[in-house]
Amino acid sequence: MASLFDTLADKAIATRSITVQDALDLYREGQKDVFGLLARASRIREHFKGNSVNLCGIINAKSGVCPENCRFCAQSAHYHTDAPVYPLVSAQEIAEKGRAALASGVHMFSIVTSGTRIETADEWKVIYRAIELLNEMGIKPCASLGMLDEATARDLKSAGLYRYHHNLETSRSFFDNICSTHEYREDTATVRIAREAGLTVCSGGIIGLGEKMEHRIEMAMTLRELDVDSAPINILNAIPGTPLEKATPLTPIEVLLTVALYRFILPDKDIKLCGGKEKNLRQLLPLAMVGGCNSLLTGNYLTTVGRDTAADLEMIRDLGMVARFTA
Repeated sequence: MASLFDTLADKAIATRSITVQDALDLYREGQKDVFGLLARASRIREHFKGNSVNLCGIINAKSGVCPENCRFCAQSAHYHTDAPVYPLVSAQEIAEKGRAALASGVHMFSIVTSGTRIETADEWKVIYRAIELLNEMGIKPCASLGMLDEATARDLKSAGLYRYHHNLETSRSFFDNICSTHEYREDTATVRIAREAGLTVCSGGIIGLGEKMEHRIEMAMTLRELDVDSAPINILNAIPGTPLEKATPLTPIEVLLTVALYRFILPDKDIKLCGGKEKNLRQLLPLAMVGGCNSLLTGNYLTTVGRDTAADLEMIRDLGMVARFTA
């Protein structure tokens, strides 16, 4: 008789629509047999993504003094942290970082800015010029610039932007525990606007904020409804000075279970392992690739040190996978 894991893996591959109850059942059984669950998640990944791994890098192009009060964020003006504070860097500096990322094996490079949105014409000129320079060197330009309106999204597409990144952070039902300076519907609206403008979309969140697995499943279902192209999974790296500085870290197994469930719920999407991966998964990091990830944020993060790209490439090779861009 087929196991629950096999039955639901078949369902995910055939219909791409397992239910919330299916996901909860997988979690319950996965706690008893985590490696069995990871094996089936790997089968789903291989079916839709083969052995390819997308690599992306980022630049913290404008840092600190963000008016939003997200309780995990080192760059929020509401908290006192050691995060750097500086205005938008030049298009040339963005391009130099992108060139270095490309040379190290990165396929996509994202311009990330703090704040609710880009406000000034001068800043937009820098961003559009940076997108042009990144395209010229042959790397896929991405951006995470806060909230978007329809006209701006169309302008970014016309300028050559490949992908827009905008995290939901957590589920709708848990969001008020994390941020009160904007509403969840504003985030989902930005994701929809970016997609409607013809941009590919990267949207996910952070786990380890105090939420339950039910909240993570809820967020994954929202991402499926929004039809995102890439779902990044960040694991909280608790920053001193933020309200979550004493949050209890997730165990590596809990992270792996989350990754596997996201592969079942979003079988044909990129599942991207991002911030906090090396700190929280430690020696089990390669199992996240086995358990469903096919994309990595490599190099440094916004305000914390990440993992050297050479180490990520070595891991990919050792797993018999290949670092190459797939649309």
